[in-house]
Amino acid sequence: MNESFPLLEIDGVTVAFGGLTALEDVSFAVREGETVALIGPNGAGKTTLFNAVCGLVRPGRGTVRIAGAPAPSSATGLVRAGVSRTLQGLGLFDTMTVLENVLVPLSTTGGDTARAAATLARLGLTDVAGRAAGTLPYPERKRVALARALVTEPRLLLLDEPAGGLGADDIDALATTVGDLAGDGRGVLLVEHHVDFVMKVADRVVVLDFGRVIAAGTPDEVRGDPAVEAAYLGVGAA
Repeated sequence: MNESFPLLEIDGVTVAFGGLTALEDVSFAVREGETVALIGPNGAGKTTLFNAVCGLVRPGRGTVRIAGAPAPSSATGLVRAGVSRTLQGLGLFDTMTVLENVLVPLSTTGGDTARAAATLARLGLTDVAGRAAGTLPYPERKRVALARALVTEPRLLLLDEPAGGLGADDIDALATTVGDLAGDGRGVLLVEHHVDFVMKVADRVVVLDFGRVIAAGTPDEVRGDPAVEAAYLGVGAA
């Protein structure tokens, strides 16, 4: 991990919707080869922060920078900046094949079928490449969504609840995959409610509550923070 090069910098970001402050003075970074987990109770501002990174929400104050430059405000700009995101709702085209789904992002980058096939192979999806995405079991559809995010070879990967809806074996496999991705030098920022998964894969954890960062540090540091236990870990979140 290169401590001198942050792929993502969140600096003093504040977002308000009318009279409601969704994020207030949020700052942290994600560096090459690092996995950072963003956790907190429902309504803490996690999705708003993801949307600010992706240009879907404009901060009232503060800045979002990707590889040292202002974050793009379009999907195409994000891909060109080396950013890719999975969606909590998967967002697959159910009647299209797995391979066709994974090819969709390459229409903006000039990538080819060989790259898509290699990405499917990496995630163990070669055997289902010709099947309609909507016919697959949920864990496999989650992997297809991840393959679609990876096929553009992003430097920064945003994962929105990647462990949601998965069983223990699939979560263990996902943890290995996320570790491999960071090992390739990517930065990974993930939002997740599954605390055990977070503690297994994250190098650092940032905890939001009511739009503010209430703790940040290693998994062990965050796990023992009384403010985190009160706001999140201690309320039986899974």
